[in-house]
Amino acid sequence: MIENNGSFDILFHRALIIDGTGTAGRIGDVAFAGDRIAAVGDLAGARARQDIDADGLVLAPGFIDVHTHDDALAIGGSAMEPKVTQGVTTVVTGNCGISLAPLVLHRSPPAPLDLLGGQESYRYARFADYLAELDARPPAVNVAPMVGHTTLRVATMDTLDRPARPAEIKAMSRLLEESLEAGAIGFSTGLYYPLARAAPTEEVIELLAVVSRLRAVYTTHMRDEEEGVEESLRESFDAAMRANVPLIISHHKCMGIENHGRSVSTLKLIDQARATQTVGLDAYPYVAGSTVLMGAMVKKSSRVLITWSKPHPEIRGEDLSDIARKWDCSIEDAIERLVPAGAIYFHMSEEDVRRILGHPATMIGSDGLPHDQHPHPRLWGTFPRVLGHYARDLQLFSLEEAVRKMTGLPATTFKLRDRGLIAPGGYADVVLFDATTIADTATFDVPIQQAAGIKAVFVNGRAAVLDGKVEPGRSGRVLRRVA
Repeated sequence: MIENNGSFDILFHRALIIDGTGTAGRIGDVAFAGDRIAAVGDLAGARARQDIDADGLVLAPGFIDVHTHDDALAIGGSAMEPKVTQGVTTVVTGNCGISLAPLVLHRSPPAPLDLLGGQESYRYARFADYLAELDARPPAVNVAPMVGHTTLRVATMDTLDRPARPAEIKAMSRLLEESLEAGAIGFSTGLYYPLARAAPTEEVIELLAVVSRLRAVYTTHMRDEEEGVEESLRESFDAAMRANVPLIISHHKCMGIENHGRSVSTLKLIDQARATQTVGLDAYPYVAGSTVLMGAMVKKSSRVLITWSKPHPEIRGEDLSDIARKWDCSIEDAIERLVPAGAIYFHMSEEDVRRILGHPATMIGSDGLPHDQHPHPRLWGTFPRVLGHYARDLQLFSLEEAVRKMTGLPATTFKLRDRGLIAPGGYADVVLFDATTIADTATFDVPIQQAAGIKAVFVNGRAAVLDGKVEPGRSGRVLRRVA
């Protein structure tokens, strides 16, 4: 408890406090002293430098976006506008096996590394160098970084269409250990992607030995989210169990029309695994995903939108089928002319999305791609969409449960100390919003739009958003690994 003699820096009055635990909200006051929450409850008569009337509004812990590709967005004192305007105060980076560090590139990054940026973004030989830059010029939100398996493969191997050799695994293990020691909170794999697809389970397990020893977390974009989704789940459970590490299944989904409905069985498998090991998962609230443009994924999708194309930047935002028609060519030829490129794929069912979102272990992650010229709307709208569309309008779960999935649950899962709850002594990361109007406004046609209903956002006790407007302060911090 912070002693303050009844005088605070900031005092919220008469808010509906939803504290991140999942318990029912309650009307009360919340006070900050410096970067911490100093008091919660009835604070009538207390004094503060700044008083905020929160009557009729919800005060919740700042949202934790557990699945981002904001590695480059966070550099250089970024305002992180897509995140703070939807109430996000912490981002987990380095997902899907790709991180900016430790890697220096002297050529254009191969897919999927190009999801994070161009060659100029890959300039950190050590993970510590990347963290030092974030420390020197902090962004508007906290960054909890992970190190990616694919990044380690590119840094240590001459060819990637094969398993790593013993000397290469040793080199990757050394880089991984250095990264975790520098502060990376965990390790991620992207076994679905070509640069890591040749890595056998044993290669991953050998690297996970470092993760286990340093008590970090492991997230995976599994090898298959289509016909082999159940087999890939079992592979993921087995690797994490054998290495004795906590596992997080990234953006869990069942892709392709022939796999719609399989979330019934995949969630059953996850529940069975959770009985004997630590397993979590995240999801985003849309039936479409987004990544680099790949023919195999196009074939599984009912519709494909182009988010960027290096040879044809003018094409962004257009439907792939319309592009092929305009060019008078096949879909396959259009893809060949567009790559390297990114795409939005409509390949999931709404029933599966709701079933996965509703699972009690599911956290919320945007999986947004800020480098895209025409991004998926999840970059700007994920968290308000869950609160407005799924909790309030569809009543898939309570508002309290929705907030838990975005705050207390991810803070515990990713070992983010003193984050994710509104409680005395915790860091003063909070969001103030109107539960009756909060909504995502970003669409697939117009994806860059600020969400409605977010009134204020504070990061480490300082305002990032006030009266719905982004503030100039940059009070984010690097959240380093806690053993």
